[in-house]
Amino acid sequence: MKEFIQEGPVLEDNQFSVDSLLQDYLGTQIPADFYGTMKPDLERFGARVMGDILKMGEDADANPPVHIPFDAFGHRIDEIRVAKGWDEMSRVSAVEGLVAIGYERKYGPYSRLYQMAKNYLFAPSSAYYSCPLAMTDGAAKLIENFGSENLKASALSHLTSRDPDFFWASGQWMTERTGGSDVGTSETRARKDGEGWRLYGVKWFTSAVTSPMAMTLARIENEKGEVVPGSKGLSLFFIKLKNDDGKYNNLEIIRLKDKLGTRALPTAELRLEGSRALLVGEVGRGVKTIATLFNVTRIHNALSAVASSRRMLSWARAYATKREAFGKLLKDHPLHIQTLTELETEFQGAFHLFFYTAKLLGLDEAGTAEERKRAAPLLRIYTPLAKLYTAKQNLKITSEVIESFGGVGYLENSGLSKWLRDGQTLSIWEGTTNVLSLDVLRSMQKENTFPPFVKDLSARLTNLKDAELKLCGQKIMRELESLQKFVSQAQTEGDDFMQAQARHFAYSLARVAMVALMLEFADQLTPKSKKYHLTAKRMAEKKLVSLLWADSQWRQDSQQILSL
Repeated sequence: MKEFIQEGPVLEDNQFSVDSLLQDYLGTQIPADFYGTMKPDLERFGARVMGDILKMGEDADANPPVHIPFDAFGHRIDEIRVAKGWDEMSRVSAVEGLVAIGYERKYGPYSRLYQMAKNYLFAPSSAYYSCPLAMTDGAAKLIENFGSENLKASALSHLTSRDPDFFWASGQWMTERTGGSDVGTSETRARKDGEGWRLYGVKWFTSAVTSPMAMTLARIENEKGEVVPGSKGLSLFFIKLKNDDGKYNNLEIIRLKDKLGTRALPTAELRLEGSRALLVGEVGRGVKTIATLFNVTRIHNALSAVASSRRMLSWARAYATKREAFGKLLKDHPLHIQTLTELETEFQGAFHLFFYTAKLLGLDEAGTAEERKRAAPLLRIYTPLAKLYTAKQNLKITSEVIESFGGVGYLENSGLSKWLRDGQTLSIWEGTTNVLSLDVLRSMQKENTFPPFVKDLSARLTNLKDAELKLCGQKIMRELESLQKFVSQAQTEGDDFMQAQARHFAYSLARVAMVALMLEFADQLTPKSKKYHLTAKRMAEKKLVSLLWADSQWRQDSQQILSL
């Protein structure tokens, strides 16, 4: 009798041509003449991400970075060896304009959608080279907004170059032993040295440490060696990894981090010992200034989450056509189809949440004066919402997909487990779920973002034309009104009340926004594509708003449950 060997799933050779959602979305959001010139490039790139780029990513994953602190004679060299595939990814990023497209602005406000679409195709094949690109994009935006003319002429030109020999990726050196998201506890100090500064301290987490440059925070000392404590004492600095002679810029690599995932990405702990640096922005406004960078990297975080979810669902769909159980293929089992359908529906909601945020970024940068005015408050609230929701959803989708493979999904050499390990970073990097939920509240309290959020969604729901979708829209309007009522009632309860349920509140905002965007998209394509109509209706039928009345008694009970 012939021994049975299960045939594995195979993905399509072109990840753009098979992604009807991406194509249809871009077709509705970008003017036809612009999209007509973008589409051939996306089609070509969709094939490339499954060709040489995928091989580069596989090489980088198989050969993680190695730190060599000393040479044979005991000299401190701190060499970090990375895979050939990792280095090649930098050249690809430059040539393909994965950062440059956003700054060339050839297509005005639609340039960001084009850039993010290419990165969406690239990220799942890149072994998380998407992380350095996120920081590079953030650094470019920051320098464009706050850098000196010299820094714009030098660093910005490197960050946005298409020349692979001139292109720089950027690192981000924020986290210290004293705190991650709480940067106000940072201990790194800056001392004036002529026209520049020298930095002293330990950076506990530095991502993409082989990048030629980085942005970092430090606390400026006065002549007496005193510093201003807290966030108000921090300033932002540009720092190069190495001097012009190729030697390290007065810094020591203590070690590479042994991480749960993203193992191809060189993440290190550094000691700065008088490293030369340049001040960016105003003294004492480092936290406010670097928020510009974080807003971009958080959008890229959502990009990675959504792109990863798309790739995982592609694996699950492919396997459903190969694996037979109980006498029929998985695709013919009603419960299996229902499970995948629920995941696909959730994914499409996250897709819209992310790409709408990317669209807002483009409008804020290159739209008309009126468009920029409308986009700014929306971008401020959508950025943390998109980041926090898509990151958590990606973990759910990834876990379910691994389960759908059964025992083989749990095997390391199936290639699936890395997606769960890698995905965990997305809910931590650039702010945990709780930190981002509180940021949503901060945007509402300090920048009054909630009224524009409600107004924008209400207009979309009111303008629906299809009768069935309009009924769904009325349901979402009621959900939106319940959120408004809750916010109004909560104003008398104090900050602790809102903070205790900030995560529930942020999830509710994200879900309502997702469905409103899905309904609008389906309405635009009705009757051309019935599947978007069905997907939007299914999402609209779910419980979208889930809130706590976290009054003082509730909070006390929570403390008691935890014995704190």
